[in-house]
Amino acid sequence: MNIQEAKEQIERAVKVYLMKDDYGNYRIPIERQRPVFLLGAPGIGKTAIMEQIAQDLDIALVSYSMTHHTRQSALGLPFISHKKYQGTEFDVSEYTMSEIIASVYEMMEKTGKKEGILFLDEINCVSETLAPSMLQFLQYKTFGKHRIPQGWVVATAGNPPQFNRSVREFDVVTMDRLKVLEVEADYDTWRKYAVNRGIHGSILTYLDIKKKDFYLIENTVDGKSYVTARGWEDLSETISLYEENDFPVDETLISQYIRNKRIFREFAAYYDLYQKYKKDYRIHQILSGADDGEIRGRAKNAGFDERLSLISLLLDAVQADIRENVEQEDSLRKLLLTLKNLKNTLGEVAQWDDQTVLNILRANWESLQQMLDREDEANSISPTERKEYQKVIDTLQADAKAIHMAGAHRPQDAFALIKERFDHEVSEMKSCREQISRKLSNLFRFVEKVFGAGNEMLVLVTDLTVNYNSAKFISRCGCKEYEKYNKKFQIYERQQEIADAMEKLQI
Repeated sequence: MNIQEAKEQIERAVKVYLMKDDYGNYRIPIERQRPVFLLGAPGIGKTAIMEQIAQDLDIALVSYSMTHHTRQSALGLPFISHKKYQGTEFDVSEYTMSEIIASVYEMMEKTGKKEGILFLDEINCVSETLAPSMLQFLQYKTFGKHRIPQGWVVATAGNPPQFNRSVREFDVVTMDRLKVLEVEADYDTWRKYAVNRGIHGSILTYLDIKKKDFYLIENTVDGKSYVTARGWEDLSETISLYEENDFPVDETLISQYIRNKRIFREFAAYYDLYQKYKKDYRIHQILSGADDGEIRGRAKNAGFDERLSLISLLLDAVQADIRENVEQEDSLRKLLLTLKNLKNTLGEVAQWDDQTVLNILRANWESLQQMLDREDEANSISPTERKEYQKVIDTLQADAKAIHMAGAHRPQDAFALIKERFDHEVSEMKSCREQISRKLSNLFRFVEKVFGAGNEMLVLVTDLTVNYNSAKFISRCGCKEYEKYNKKFQIYERQQEIADAMEKLQI
């Protein structure tokens, strides 16, 4: 199965394991909950999907790599306990709580989340002395005398033996205590994830052309040669930052992430070509609707690889604006809820001084910061949600500074200033939204003029549909050109998912 199918299987298993009866008891007792065992090659996203599941279900996540654990660190350290049986005293060996189990309880204390996933990576690389205890843990969820708390689901992962010399193949007794999911690298599945992660357009287009270069692990005369999904994603982030700093993206850099001589050389050559297309086609001119006959003529006569690169460059440019606008609007929606509560609080203030409003604002942003810290600690918040929290906190702090500078200490005056600043941000966001809508229309008109309703248009519509931010943007603002071709190509997979955020900002 591919990684997306594995994620769905694990998410369903976690939901089922956390189901309770009418009395609050878990329907499947913890000792009957088979841990998931995600078995797959390195770098295909096994750890990432555990983080995504925890975020989706709003539960905590504790992760451990088992490669460095000894029997003592996993089980706890022995100590002598003095006990009396039938009038006679005995010295008995007991064990302190396992570091792993203790970390689960610490997570619950810090975050307040009573349910979560305990993820044990490289589970099939445990030391020989720890292996018998791991068998007991997989069955009874205990290390020594200490059990993980109710409401915590065990998930595990590991690599097949051909990828890791430390792997110990599990026997039937062990495997029979696990829900085994064998995962293979699949580019089409990863691409949907990559589009939403903002993977660099040069990487996506290169892999669209050469899918076989997405994932490769082999032994050569020069040693191990490997290319993984993780490598492409890390390279993408580095390329974006190098471009920001005007650092060269060359073979030396690419080879640090893509460990196959042929592939890193071919991608380096393609990246240079991609940058040349960016200059030659004057992307921002196309999106502004000022493309000329020369640009359209070159595009029409280009080969399919060059056409794909052009569509990718156009999408990169417009998606960057869309992502920023959607994140801005989502942050304003979150801020709106905070400001509504703040309005009620300020309306109840009977007596006030110069610090009253500022103290109320400070209490609000400190409360939000504590919530953010708890979610971060629990590993159950996405980067996008983190930005939303940070944006609201920054805005409240800026509001406090503006109130202080204006001397607007009366609650009504303070809120009027806050509302004015909020309305200004909403107005700016809407203005940017209108500009983006025009760019989208210009993009569709260009592709329609040059390529008609061919494969290039299909690629454009599909990527706009698959990308979460552009799908959300179009659901909020509409785009008649998109709707026309979406209907023509019958791309409906995301329609239900993106139809839930139509209300407009107001205060």
